[in-house]
Amino acid sequence: MSDPYHVLISKLRQSIDDKRIITDPTLTLAYGTDASFYRLIPKLILQLANLDEVVLVIKACYELAIPVTFRAAGTSLSGQALSDSVLIMLTSDWRQHKVLNNGEQIWLQPGIIGAEANKILAPYQRKIGPDPASINTCKIGGIAANNSSGMCCGTAQNSYQTLAGMTVVLADGTVLNTLDSYSVAQFKISHKDMLKDLTKLAQACKDNTALADKIRHKYRLKNTTGYSLNSLTDYSDPIEVLQHLFIGSEGTLGFIADVTYNTVIDHSFKATGLYLFADIEQTCLAVSELANTSVAAVELMDNRALSSVANKPGMPDFITQLTAENNTEAAALLVEIHAESEADLNQQVIQINTLIDELNPTEAVEFSTDTKVYNQLWAIRKELFPAVGAVREVGTTVIIEDVAFPIEQLAPAVRDLEVLFKKYHYDEAIIFGHALAGNLHFVFTQAFETEEEINRYSGFMDDVAQLVAVDYQGSLKAEHGTGRNMAPYVELEWGSEGYALMQDIKRIFDKTGILNPGVILNDNKDSHITDLKVMPAADELIDKCIECGFCEPVCPSRELSLTPRQRNTVYREISRLQRSQEEPARLAELEKSFKYLGIDTCAATGLCAERCPVDINTGDLIRKLRQQHSPIANVIARWSSDHFAGLTSATQAGLTVANGVHSVLGTKAMRTVTKATHKLSGGAVPLWTPSMPKAAGKVKRLASPSDGLSLAHKKVVYFPSCAARNMGTAKNAMDNRPLADVTQAVLQKAGIEVIMPGKLSEKCCGMPYKSKGFVDTALSKSQQLEAALWEASEQGKLPVLMDTSPCASTSIELMTKDIAIYEPFRFVAEFVMDHVNITPQAEPIMLHVTCTSRKQGLAGVMEKVSRACATEVIIPDDIQCCGFAGDKGFTTPELNASALSPLARQVPSNCSEGYSNSRTCEIGLSEHSGIEYRSILYLVDKVSEKRDA
Repeated sequence: MSDPYHVLISKLRQSIDDKRIITDPTLTLAYGTDASFYRLIPKLILQLANLDEVVLVIKACYELAIPVTFRAAGTSLSGQALSDSVLIMLTSDWRQHKVLNNGEQIWLQPGIIGAEANKILAPYQRKIGPDPASINTCKIGGIAANNSSGMCCGTAQNSYQTLAGMTVVLADGTVLNTLDSYSVAQFKISHKDMLKDLTKLAQACKDNTALADKIRHKYRLKNTTGYSLNSLTDYSDPIEVLQHLFIGSEGTLGFIADVTYNTVIDHSFKATGLYLFADIEQTCLAVSELANTSVAAVELMDNRALSSVANKPGMPDFITQLTAENNTEAAALLVEIHAESEADLNQQVIQINTLIDELNPTEAVEFSTDTKVYNQLWAIRKELFPAVGAVREVGTTVIIEDVAFPIEQLAPAVRDLEVLFKKYHYDEAIIFGHALAGNLHFVFTQAFETEEEINRYSGFMDDVAQLVAVDYQGSLKAEHGTGRNMAPYVELEWGSEGYALMQDIKRIFDKTGILNPGVILNDNKDSHITDLKVMPAADELIDKCIECGFCEPVCPSRELSLTPRQRNTVYREISRLQRSQEEPARLAELEKSFKYLGIDTCAATGLCAERCPVDINTGDLIRKLRQQHSPIANVIARWSSDHFAGLTSATQAGLTVANGVHSVLGTKAMRTVTKATHKLSGGAVPLWTPSMPKAAGKVKRLASPSDGLSLAHKKVVYFPSCAARNMGTAKNAMDNRPLADVTQAVLQKAGIEVIMPGKLSEKCCGMPYKSKGFVDTALSKSQQLEAALWEASEQGKLPVLMDTSPCASTSIELMTKDIAIYEPFRFVAEFVMDHVNITPQAEPIMLHVTCTSRKQGLAGVMEKVSRACATEVIIPDDIQCCGFAGDKGFTTPELNASALSPLARQVPSNCSEGYSNSRTCEIGLSEHSGIEYRSILYLVDKVSEKRDA
């Protein structure tokens, strides 16, 4: 590392925690990855927690002439969030927000995810204007810096049009809050020359009639190519010009520290329909006609796009038949209508239907307000990008380009794009997009491993640029940002005068050129084919990963070590180096780091697969690697499986001893001793906490309501999980009864007879083995339990209740017989609530939705049951998984602590109870919340009474 970086690090260490100053090669590779098809590895990554730190870093980099790049979520596609110098990332501290003017405005820090902003605004029936496809992952900083739009946003509701104000940090470290009169007044004094230059620039632009007209024409369309030149024609106040130039500036003019948006209406009434037309001309004619109506969204999909998803479940029959009929001409429109009332919606449906009928669609799914139909139709559109990614050859990447044409020229433009696909042999390419804005995406696969492939891509992009920017006077980037990808073509689109304006803008804001150099403006005309990312084969479990980052918000280790995207990136590089046998020292370092960062700290919950466009479960890879890394562990696993009853007894004995020692030493001394022991053992000895349970004791079958009665129609097979059989309550629990007793008490009240399988101490669902990668042992235990449950349930006639969600989820996944398996919440909802009297308690409760419950789609059921039992239920934000992950809360407690770091501050002062459906998760939740978490069955038992016959 060169001297300026040493000087920078020395200066920053005086004010910033050393853990957030990152030079480790594994982490710089992993954290430096974004969703684009470029690769740059930062020399230094800084995770900054507040505005003062940002100012400190920018000033230091300015003084040392060190380039700096800002990163939000890293979902950008054009290479604008990469650096080979200093990369600034935001910690989770940048998530504050304020709703203003009864929801008509919202103040947001840049770390808030777009979908979270809409969740905050939902009670006001408002939302932010931008609605990018990545809204569940991308953050406000990136949304504003890229002027992201989306399916319904168009050009009227993007960040540029809905901006109310912002706080920015300039290249010299100056902070400007455009909504603070004092800040603005001070800035006008300190930066009068800058504002004078911007005023001159805006006036000169307005005086150049031809250029001003061109700018207005270009922004009729979606346009994110270059800087927001429309700010020079739309505004005269230099502060307004400045803040609107920041929109879409991709970090090249300064840092966006917060944004205040004017929000838009989130309509309650929506209808969606799908219409197929004979050819692209008729389809685009329909777009032109619909553009004159009040429709909210019109998504175009060409025939190849439709064919790519024809085999997906739930597709309309006419899409399935397209490929068989080899109809290469047909195209479809997905149309959505919004309204503020049902009557208004119905009126719009009649009007739009009349218009569409006149355009002679060949097939249709008529407008529907049914949520199921809505989800099915939008699934078609959302599956298009993944469909290409899923079938691509190993070693290729998926590229999605993003252009805009005048609507009246949409049909010939599509035809001309298809000609280019054929010319360059992109036979898999598909076209879809936001047709109302003339915005088309085309997706294709590309390898960058040979000069021939790079030249093919380069020639194709040259022809695309000529076609879009010159022949059709369109936008080369409509919503994905210029980045490095389109920087060589900015002058082609804007001409020499427009390009000169952009160069002036860059000089006014960034005289030394330290801010994200090479992005938007780049003297290297080959920047779009420089620093290309190769995607080598690593393992079939992750080879389809496109490194989009959609998985990251749900990963419990995202603040501790690596996310699924980052794990895949590092493992790809390890695999490449293992095959090439080059850089052995670097390979050894990566392998050593990956052991902890990649393998040990992965919760392997599989939540990443729920968000992944191509259904990758990185946890499957990690489980596989865990098995490979410890061959002796396979032997131990098999032995423990064969001696499970003895292991259960030993576990209970250990818990009894720990509880006894705790009673003697006291909590403080116990913490100190066990923390030291855990550390000295390298994590082999579990970490004790005050939430550690006592031994549960032997499971007792309580008196059944059917004893002496005939209630054969109300029976359940109850399987107490290993966790419930081993782990009782914590020492100072509100209710000291073991979970098995409480479960049976609830069933008694509901008049349900309990049946338990025999030899309980030998039985296990297999989850502890599966999570560690011992698949064969897991299957063996699962089959053993399945046989017992099949017999106990009278060959599947009776439902089976498992008292913890992970066990139920694993059994549903692994068992093959037709057995109805329930975790507590769903069982209570379906079999208990209608047969007992429930009086909801006034005291608030916390509810934790476990990752296994999320995967089973039970979040709604869990909330419903909880709200029946308590008048106030708090579901904390930003916790998708507790990170306890079986036994990792004991052996790798930092994972649990990191995943639950947002929890304690969300617990109200008048709340002392939390509920869930996993005994181990509840231990970690109790430890990191400051209140006691336990099974929902405790609450159901507390607030329910037996109903009189």
